[in-house]
Amino acid sequence: MTDRHDNSLLHRFALATGVVALLPIALGAVVTTMEAGMAFPDWPSSDGHNMLLYPWLASAGNRFIEHGHRLAGILIGIFSMVLTIIAWKTEHRLWVRGLAMAILCGVVGQGVLGGMRVLRNSDSLALVHGQFAAWVFALIAVLILVTGRRWNQRQLRAQGFPARSAAPLAIATLAAIVLQYTLGGMVRHLGTGLHEHLAAAAIVVVLVLATFVASCRAQDSWLKASAGTILLFTALQIVLGPATWVTKFGFATIGFVATQHSTLQVTIRTLHTIVGMLVLTGGVLHLTRVSRVAWLTGDATLSTNSALGLTARGGVG
Repeated sequence: MTDRHDNSLLHRFALATGVVALLPIALGAVVTTMEAGMAFPDWPSSDGHNMLLYPWLASAGNRFIEHGHRLAGILIGIFSMVLTIIAWKTEHRLWVRGLAMAILCGVVGQGVLGGMRVLRNSDSLALVHGQFAAWVFALIAVLILVTGRRWNQRQLRAQGFPARSAAPLAIATLAAIVLQYTLGGMVRHLGTGLHEHLAAAAIVVVLVLATFVASCRAQDSWLKASAGTILLFTALQIVLGPATWVTKFGFATIGFVATQHSTLQVTIRTLHTIVGMLVLTGGVLHLTRVSRVAWLTGDATLSTNSALGLTARGGVG
């Protein structure tokens, strides 16, 4: 079965929105690494200036980084509004329209969280602000997925997909990734939870490997691709994690001395944050794909059983 729900215009603009969303997220990660979140004590103004009229290009240091983050937030807000308009004009699935609206609300909420973090000078709100950004990005990724052609052009294996085992494993994997990402945010913003963060990393690695193996056994290239993506980003995180520690605290054994806010430190720590977000997004997308295949498979099985029932009663043939 194939439903023709792909929406090329919405899909392309969702892709563009996802790319643009990486800009404020990356700049936000740099802001945290550089400890530049309080470069301005006010919001929505910047040192008393209208945000759009602040002499950004004439600024430097933390002010340049933080104001760039604010401008990037305005840009993703504009893209989100256009995305919602396109969805309501071109998409007939009500839940997809709702998803676009949720993205817009998420972007607006994210902006408010950023402002409240500044006004209250709160590290806890900085943590929430950073965590929420990952979920907004994941929603954008889901919209990209459900508006693409492969969402509908599925080669179903009604008897081969182990839905009962695949879905719980995908849920457990995502739950572990969320825990790990949250603990990482606590280490980054609050300076707590390091040992828990390391322990959760081991759990994530085991579950991601199990997810990849299960997806390979399901003989579905769509699921194998998403599980493989999570595995790839997780492997990259395994490398970036120790590198982040070394660039932040140094490594006396080899005589490496960490330099605070150096280009190397900022790059590694920022990449560690962004790749962690991509692992979380991959977990969300994999669960979405598993749910889609399970639903289509169940629907196909139901249709087959109905046809067999009709045949048995002499209703067909």
